[in-house]
Amino acid sequence: MMHARHEDDEGAQVIRLASARHDGGEAGEPGGDAGAGPGPIERGIASGLAFLRRRLAGEYEVDEFGYDPDFNENILLPAARALYEHWFRVELEGVGNVPAEGGALIVANHSGTLPLDALMLSVGLHDHARRCVRLLGADLVYQVPVLAHLARKAGHTLACQADAARLLGKGELVGVFPEGFKGVGKPFADRYKLQRFGRGGFVGTALRAGVPIVPAAIVGAEEIYPKIGDLRPLARLLGLPYFPVTPTFPLLGPAGLVPLPSKWMIQFGEPMTLEEYAAEDADDPMTLFNVTDHVRENVQQMLYDTLLRRGPAFF
Repeated sequence: MMHARHEDDEGAQVIRLASARHDGGEAGEPGGDAGAGPGPIERGIASGLAFLRRRLAGEYEVDEFGYDPDFNENILLPAARALYEHWFRVELEGVGNVPAEGGALIVANHSGTLPLDALMLSVGLHDHARRCVRLLGADLVYQVPVLAHLARKAGHTLACQADAARLLGKGELVGVFPEGFKGVGKPFADRYKLQRFGRGGFVGTALRAGVPIVPAAIVGAEEIYPKIGDLRPLARLLGLPYFPVTPTFPLLGPAGLVPLPSKWMIQFGEPMTLEEYAAEDADDPMTLFNVTDHVRENVQQMLYDTLLRRGPAFF
């Protein structure tokens, strides 16, 4: 396993050189501004050069799941952050309810036809809670070569109990969308109405690991690709759970894949500690059903409350 250096000599040298030449002069020469720091362009160049040097030298870490923090923070997150800040204008509420350290399970609603809510949740937690959320994805995600590779690089893994238990045991923040494709692919007429939360496997995982469940409500994703139809024969042909028809896709071709700029809000509820249960309760179907139903009710109520606070979808 390779180890990244925290101080990058080449990157620091570029910054010093850019600073010394600010306003066209060398440090100590007329026209030079020795007190001025590097601008955003110089910092970007320095950061890019430092990143390339680390990749070429192999000085970066990849964990057992394929998570590459260096690649995630320098390539994947900046691209998603542009959508987060400027297109969807995401606001976070209740971020203080996310544990600052240790294992915890984020349980959120899933919607949007394409799962951009997973990306926005990752950016929000990274930038505001200072934590990387390890999302559990469906099998289909890991059957698409490029998508599977990028998902692993971002720290995500297959939605299976074994992987979730290992991550939680390491003190990681794990995220799950219990609705699965039923949620992300539901028609626009059913927006913000939670679908079934599976069989409660996520509750069993939390009980066995002894970690809290943090409910999360994501408002805004329902409007980015309003699903008004489903071409089921084409979906079966392509091996997809659905093939959506929206007001812009497939009518406008590739241009129809541009998401509508809805206003987003993400709210985190108070952690559910599950202290009244023992680890062996994870094998009791009735316990799993009751806790799952309680979590689902919490998320649904949070969705309604957040939807009211957000107001109009695009303003």
